[in-house]
Amino acid sequence: MTSPERRRWSAVFRVLQRDERMFAVLLAVVMGGGLAAIGLVPPLRRRYEIDILWLVTWFVAYKAGIFALVTLRPPATRGIFLAALGVDLLLVFWILWLTGGGESLFYLLFFPLVAVNAYYFGPRVGLVASLLAGGLYALAAYLAEPWIGWTPVLVVAALVALPAFALGHVAERERTSRAEVERLNLELKGTLDQLEAAQEELLRSERMATVGRLSLKIAHEVRNPISAIELNAEMLEDIVRERSGTDMEEASGLVGAIREQVKALDALTEEYLAFARFPRPNFEEDSVNDVVEEMAEFVRPVATRQGTALRVLSDPAVPPLLLDRALLRQAVLNLFKNGLESLSQGGELRVTTRPVDDRVEIAVSDTGIGISEEVSRHLFEPFFTTKPQGTGLGLPIARQIVEEHGGEIRWSGQAGGGATFTIRLPIERAEHV
Repeated sequence: MTSPERRRWSAVFRVLQRDERMFAVLLAVVMGGGLAAIGLVPPLRRRYEIDILWLVTWFVAYKAGIFALVTLRPPATRGIFLAALGVDLLLVFWILWLTGGGESLFYLLFFPLVAVNAYYFGPRVGLVASLLAGGLYALAAYLAEPWIGWTPVLVVAALVALPAFALGHVAERERTSRAEVERLNLELKGTLDQLEAAQEELLRSERMATVGRLSLKIAHEVRNPISAIELNAEMLEDIVRERSGTDMEEASGLVGAIREQVKALDALTEEYLAFARFPRPNFEEDSVNDVVEEMAEFVRPVATRQGTALRVLSDPAVPPLLLDRALLRQAVLNLFKNGLESLSQGGELRVTTRPVDDRVEIAVSDTGIGISEEVSRHLFEPFFTTKPQGTGLGLPIARQIVEEHGGEIRWSGQAGGGATFTIRLPIERAEHV
């Protein structure tokens, strides 16, 4: 078979993939073939002359119309097939009446007609169609005398009903099994997707753990050279100060710049080590208000120096909590630092505490320029920073501390309108004291 012919047959099979279309074609083939085959047998008695070729041609055209309707209007498929079943039953009745009633062989068309519809609709419709077929057979035999009696009618109805009911029952079970298999396939696919995602996450975690161990070792090793550089820079600065001259003044400025950069490296190393070697919290009952007010007084001189107003609004109703005072001080201090850095040109930094339902909230708000949408997506990522001298570890450390306390930290605000970082700590911990 050539490639164009293969493609043509593939296109035909794709059209017939839907059960409804295949059913329409199957019914047309079975009924049309049965009609043509029975028409080749000389009828026992014919009331009117029938052109079987003409009848088969129109029947095929009628079935092609059903196929087209099903293709164009899939939602109406069931109604179309039920209407077609009624038409087909009347058509067989008409042919029986024209060809001898009870003596006609065309009653055999009831068998494929009812069986195929039972396969599609199920055993109940098959039984109803069998009863209708028996009734129409009896009516045709009554109208085209002589009357053959009820026994042949009942036998035909029973013979039509038995295979129809069995076929419908098997088809119903097959459809149920297929639906169950499809459901299991979907669940299996979802499970496989989750496993793949978990495997990728595990590989990432392993790589990050390896990098973390390596960087922790590097940070340890870097501290000694940094300390040596700082010590030597301090000694060099003392030597330079003892001498006068323009060159010495310039050298003193350069040494001071070196010391500032060394201090920045030292701070980064210390902060990273604190992040990597996070201490196990030691929970004790303590006052959140005391922690916040203590840290506010600690940063107030810095705020005053840069022209920032610092306001503390603590609610006396805030209950004592189980917390690690040193760690919580560090988390609050990091939020204070962020707020002060965003208010380098002045403004207001406000911190409030209050009980909300089963939690205590610590909110640090500033009136700075706010946080853009792009930056907000990376706020709590380690080492992400928008500040030239920033380490990118302040917020991740704060979140780590808050999560160790069973709480959460969130931020809110809009670009150009300031930002608020809120720590929420559970009150329930106090119940376990």
